[in-house]
Amino acid sequence: MQARYPWRVIRRLTLVVAVLFATGCASKPPASSDTQRPTEPAAPSVPLAPSAEALPPPDAREAALSRAVLDVLEHAHLLGKTIDDDVSRTAFATYLDRLDSGKLFLLAADRAALQKYADQIDDELRSGRLELAHDGAKIFVTRVEAVDAMIQKILAAPMNFSDEEYVELDPKKIEVATTDAELETRWRQRLELEVLERVAGMEDRLAADKAAAAHAKPKGKPAAPAPDAEPPADPTSTIPATPELREAKARADLAKAYGGRFARLRSPDKLDAASDLINAVTSALDPHTDYLPPAEKANFDIHMSGSLQGIGAVLRERDHYTEVAEIVPGGASARMGKLQAGDLILSVAQDKQEPVDIADMNINDVVAMIRGPKGTVVHLKVQKATGAQETYDITRDVVIVEETYARGAVVQKKGGPAYGYIYLPSFYGGEDAPRSASADVHRLLQEMHDRKVAGVVLDLRGNGGGFLDAAVDITGDLVDQGPVVQVRDGRGRRQVLADEQPGLDYDGPVVVMVDRFSASASEIVAGALQDYHRALIVGDGAQTHGKGTVQSLIDLDQGGPPTLGVLKVTVQQFFRPDGASTQLEGVKSDIALPDPDGHIESGERTLDRPIAFTQIEAAPHVDWKVTWDKDALARKSAARVAKQPILSRVATATAVLKTRLADTRVPLARAAWDARRAQQKRELDAAAPDLKAAPARFAVTSIADPGGVVDPVKDQRLARWREGLAKDPWVDETLAILGDMRAK
Repeated sequence: MQARYPWRVIRRLTLVVAVLFATGCASKPPASSDTQRPTEPAAPSVPLAPSAEALPPPDAREAALSRAVLDVLEHAHLLGKTIDDDVSRTAFATYLDRLDSGKLFLLAADRAALQKYADQIDDELRSGRLELAHDGAKIFVTRVEAVDAMIQKILAAPMNFSDEEYVELDPKKIEVATTDAELETRWRQRLELEVLERVAGMEDRLAADKAAAAHAKPKGKPAAPAPDAEPPADPTSTIPATPELREAKARADLAKAYGGRFARLRSPDKLDAASDLINAVTSALDPHTDYLPPAEKANFDIHMSGSLQGIGAVLRERDHYTEVAEIVPGGASARMGKLQAGDLILSVAQDKQEPVDIADMNINDVVAMIRGPKGTVVHLKVQKATGAQETYDITRDVVIVEETYARGAVVQKKGGPAYGYIYLPSFYGGEDAPRSASADVHRLLQEMHDRKVAGVVLDLRGNGGGFLDAAVDITGDLVDQGPVVQVRDGRGRRQVLADEQPGLDYDGPVVVMVDRFSASASEIVAGALQDYHRALIVGDGAQTHGKGTVQSLIDLDQGGPPTLGVLKVTVQQFFRPDGASTQLEGVKSDIALPDPDGHIESGERTLDRPIAFTQIEAAPHVDWKVTWDKDALARKSAARVAKQPILSRVATATAVLKTRLADTRVPLARAAWDARRAQQKRELDAAAPDLKAAPARFAVTSIADPGGVVDPVKDQRLARWREGLAKDPWVDETLAILGDMRAK
């Protein structure tokens, strides 16, 4: 969809209307891995990180970026708000909170030094000189250096776990530190807790390995080993034998992990400072307007399309290096068969170019170097778990991220009818995407129609949204023409997006499964089908997330080279066919099942500065002829759930987890910490259902992808998915509800 807005700077832009992720919380990959290796590889030398004085100077792009963002926010945003001193003060508070959200770096004096900028952010955007961003970055890096020295000092000596002392983990319950001594105490307490957790983890592994060895020990006298036989490998050989050595190992591992993490914090990307300040401004308008610099835009595109061009490996930060976390099935690395999960990447070279040492490099920069067009070659020097170093030449190819795509199955209880099941993790698509959610769901529904299944379950649990067009098309597969969603912009202009294709793909009973994380496009589909009385909404809990706004990606580079990135800006609010917005309210469940995530604080209403709920007039549509009684179905379901051991225990487990989340004051004396940990485990074990140990409740037969390539790894993943689905008590109850709907 194209749209035009009368801003001054941007003359031409491509506007892709997309209902995007509701939570929108980006985080960096973990900086370390707790995976134990058979042997610890020798660490290559690490260059010293630059000091605060060596921070990159203001980027030449900042002036153009600032003015372009300001213009879009003032002219395209749904609120049509002028960026003024009031917005600046709100953005300033957010900026400080995000700069040091855990209150673990900045002193009160550092925050006070930045206070002079509180009402000047709007002026800085207009001038293109983001002085707050760079002063804030400099102060933060200076404090990182100070804290790094504190941590290395603390971790250099054995810790005392006999004092009756507590650490508070909730930053909202503590004040900003006023002195270095106070900050050092805060870090010492947190590090003591981390050492306790690591030591306990080692002890748990030792106990588990000994129990497994005892269980596997053969009866009778063991045979004598051959004279030349190698001694059996000890699975616990990497765990020290004494408590003192385990404590020392935990401190050494933490020192290495924090060293790598802080080295990256001291070496920010050129646009990081500007990005942090700009996103503080966008969050002053609503929680879903974000600036995405070029690297983040590339990651966003991958998630929305489900494909990329690269080597087919998932990477993460580990200490000072970049580690291969996972090999993507079917990708170039998987086909080559040499690169493995756990390999540390030491350097990257483009074909016929010199290698670049990537120690302490930002992972986004590493990923950008490794990705590239299909058919080109990248050279990776890696260190294996044994310490050996190898260089691999990998030809890049198109990588398909299978977890992005819809999966379909036919499910059937013994002696019962066959039902169709569709799991849709997101509303993916786009012009260059190899697949789209609408086409995949269309194919699956047609397959289910041909197989004459007795009903269909559309599972949108955890689906945070995606492309608006996909939501309209998928709804249209289940209704015969009519409005799907209404949108209204900041000027009050209303548009009805409708299914205009006659006919539908499946006309049998339908249940849509949702949960508190189903948002945006998921809420459009669920809300429209509920308004038409076409489907019953079965939720893990009372309602969905409650994101009723539309975001558009505005290309700040105007189609040129990707140097500025994009702005994801809230431009419209959407409304159901009946006229109600899903904003804040979400989609109410017709039948609410126990919520396994009820202890988590989530939903649009929990975010800062959400857009307000509103309502408009309904769009005329023809309701489906309902043959079932919703209230009667809910009563029957409640009676079954009460007798279902796993589902009936969910509420108890949720209460236990809520209590645990509220208990943020943790003892540091080993005896008290052990007692607290043991009590928490007993409480959770007594309350929480064991889903893995549950038997299969129904048979699952996958519906194959079109033109699927035989891939053993992919087949194993599908087998695990089928196994998990067959044990899912929420799906099991949903099938029972479908049976009640058919019984009339």
